[in-house]
Amino acid sequence: MGIVAALIIGAIAGWLAGKIVHGAGFGLVGNIVVGIIGSLVASWLLPQLGIGLGGSAFRDIVNATIGAVIVLVILSLIKRA
Repeated sequence: MGIVAALIIGAIAGWLAGKIVHGAGFGLVGNIVVGIIGSLVASWLLPQLGIGLGGSAFRDIVNATIGAVIVLVILSLIKRA
């Protein structure tokens, strides 16, 4: 069940990040991957910054979306170079 939840949260977060960072979506599978990578980035970065959002599925989606936006911005900067 944990893998299915991670895929669903990753898909939602990747889709949201694709909407926030306009024009940077990678389709369903790419968005899932970006969302999961973003979740990993956010789970490391946000505690380093002292940011804690509580505990729930909503928090997981918000964290993963923040991380996915960061990943998409970095990827778009690399694509431009």
